[in-house]
Amino acid sequence: MHDIINVVIVEDVKDIRESLQLLIGSAPGFSCAGAYATAEAAIADIPVLKPQVVLMDINLPGMTGVEGVRVLKESYPDLKFVMCTVFEDDENIFKALQAGAGGYILKNNAPRKILDAIKDVTDGGTPMSADIAKKVIGAFLDRKPTSKTALPNDLTNREMEVLQLLSKGFHYKEVAQKLNVSVDTVRNHCRNIYVKLHVTNKVEAINAVFGER
Repeated sequence: MHDIINVVIVEDVKDIRESLQLLIGSAPGFSCAGAYATAEAAIADIPVLKPQVVLMDINLPGMTGVEGVRVLKESYPDLKFVMCTVFEDDENIFKALQAGAGGYILKNNAPRKILDAIKDVTDGGTPMSADIAKKVIGAFLDRKPTSKTALPNDLTNREMEVLQLLSKGFHYKEVAQKLNVSVDTVRNHCRNIYVKLHVTNKVEAINAVFGER
């Protein structure tokens, strides 16, 4: 039996906040630990609620969602964050990821996609809406290593295959199917990649391998 994923919602629009609260609170395997209109209010209760994931808006009254992530990440480095917002401009995306967000999805995503993003970030993934992923990957794939170039940080050929598929937006399950291995094997490859590259998530790994040096 899988553990319940406890989620805190930070969203200042009441109707959206209540909709997310109902979605997460009624979905099997999920629990809504709290829902807040401001980052400050959520920060005050996080020590008591002890969620695994915070679903965070960006445009909040007072402290922004990005600032909220930065503050919480300093005190709770294992806490996962998914930005759920209407903003899809490069500046907000990269500020959120740099602050420590593990995922970035748009509010107009289907409810199932939001739940999948929460589950994915809990499993160590970096969930993003398709348009967001294109922006992020596009920034990192201006140049690719040549076939004769030594693999960075001793990555194996299979680890490079995994990273290249992830960079194209495929999820762990899809990568596993394409490589004819188990999802757990893909996760193990990702953990090895992160250790070798001294990074903590997929976006940082893609930047380290494909980004400008």
